Amino acid sequence: MSTADITGPNAGHGGADHDLHRKERAARIAARLEKRYASERRFKYLAMGSVIFSALVLAFLLFTMTANGIAGFTRAELKVPIDFAGAGLTITEERLSQPGAEGALGAAGLPDVLQFAATEAYGPEVAEQLGASAWRDLARQLVSDPAMITQNTTVSVPVSDDLASAYRGEGDPALRAVAADLDSKGVLGRAFDWGFLQRADATDPQEAGIWGALKGSLLTMMVTLVLAFPIGVLAAVYLEEYAPKNKWTDIIEVSINNLAAVPSIIFGLLGLAVFLAIFPNYRSAPLIGGMTLALMTMPVIVISGRNAIKSVPPSIRDGALAIGASPVQVVFHHILPLALPGILTGTIIGMARALGETAPLLMIGMRAFVATPPDGLTSPSSVLPVQIFLWSDEIDRGFVERTSAAIIVLLLFLLVMNGLAIYLRNRFERRW
Repeated sequence: MSTADITGPNAGHGGADHDLHRKERAARIAARLEKRYASERRFKYLAMGSVIFSALVLAFLLFTMTANGIAGFTRAELKVPIDFAGAGLTITEERLSQPGAEGALGAAGLPDVLQFAATEAYGPEVAEQLGASAWRDLARQLVSDPAMITQNTTVSVPVSDDLASAYRGEGDPALRAVAADLDSKGVLGRAFDWGFLQRADATDPQEAGIWGALKGSLLTMMVTLVLAFPIGVLAAVYLEEYAPKNKWTDIIEVSINNLAAVPSIIFGLLGLAVFLAIFPNYRSAPLIGGMTLALMTMPVIVISGRNAIKSVPPSIRDGALAIGASPVQVVFHHILPLALPGILTGTIIGMARALGETAPLLMIGMRAFVATPPDGLTSPSSVLPVQIFLWSDEIDRGFVERTSAAIIVLLLFLLVMNGLAIYLRNRFERRW
């Protein structure tokens, strides 16, 4: 057989078919790669869209809360000209610098002086619309500036909720006309209410404040931290460093994980059934609220503590044991200091969750009307989330504004706690 027969026309066609097959295969591979890259781009755009959507929703929430809440930090006030020098107040300037000056001003006739001055300036109809505690606000102004007692000056005092509603364009048409007339004269307007951060709950939105609920939240969180943190950390240390690996330990671990996912109202039922049965006279007290929230927070601290301890490299333990440290010294001198950032981060996040809880505290009675801030851990109290819940149920628009303002304060509180967690994590974090 000749060489021409072997490398004839059929052989040429075979090489062309092979090249064609290779090009088709390369085209299919390129098409698959392009499809995968397109799928990756779609996933990337979807992820970016999710982040942008979440940011827009958060921005909308913050904008809405801020727009509605700004008015909650203000109240309607009336400017009243008063001649204190000729008012006949039976009190001296020196007495205003002594304890009990506000009560002394009330006994000296300050409420009557304010009522008379408002009647003289605007008539009896407007004078009747002064706030119930207007004279107390005026008394605090006099105590802060005793020289006013000898002057002819103009003071700003809160008005009633009816006149405040009329100033917003609500309520009685006749009173709205009065409010519009006072507004046109420049004597009725809204001013920043520092007392909102200093007063407790009240039936009048003009007089309501959040200090009572905020102080109750602080006391409740203090009890929660004192109980949950040491117990949770010690439980995490035991389970991770000392507990034998057997079925009982597995049951405990599963139980802790399940407790972390239990609805918060279940802990409220537990607090109602156990803590209030032991301390029946402390209903709605920060002590009971803190003990209830400690039960809810403890599993979170245990889980975060175990993860933080587990993240410490075994070489740290081996090195400490090699130089003669006891197991207890290894844990408290080496493991815990290195795991502390993770433990603190988990603790603060758990505390932030507890700060925003309402359901368990409603179950133990912390929804009562408390007009004075709590004096201690066993005094009747409310907390900020419950205060927001109660105000949100009011029809009066003034309480709606106060609710939005209280939400802003709660959000700021939560942002501070989460920011503290991030700072502690970044400040003490070590990379291995």
